[in-house]
Formats: sequence, structure tokens, C-alpha cells
Amino acid sequence: MAKLKDDLSRYLRLAAEAEIVITRHGKPAGLLIGFDSEEDWFEYRLEHHPEFLARVAAAREALRQGRGVRLEDIPA
Repeated sequence: MAKLKDDLSRYLRLAAEAEIVITRHGKPAGLLIGFDSEEDWFEYRLEHHPEFLARVAAAREALRQGRGVRLEDIPA
């Protein structure tokens, strides 16, 4: 963590290319993830949002049970 505090801007640039594991006393303490764009940030937030993930799971279950309409079956 000391290295991170001393040179945060450098690590943010590196994190845009690969995740960086932050350690405290040699043990994982966090993960630094960089984003190339605001869209990447939005996608990350969406992919990790518990409410969104629950809705996706519910929709998939409904489709497995035969409820719902496939995109291919919706008239243009």
C-alpha cells in the first residue's frame, strides 16, 4: 500500500491495462481496476450491480419455464 500511496497516478495508468492486486503485509487487501472510458466504467458497474444481476437471473428462469418472448419472435 505504501507504494500505491506514493505513486497512485502511475498505478492508475497501469490498471487501465490489467488489474492490480493491492497487498497489506503481503496479503491481498484490494484490487485496482482501471477504465479506458466512461462507457467501460458504466459497463463494469452494471455487470456488478446486485439488482441488475437478480433481474437477469429472473428473466433467464422465466425463459427456461417457457414464459417470455424470444427477440426473434418480436415483429419489427
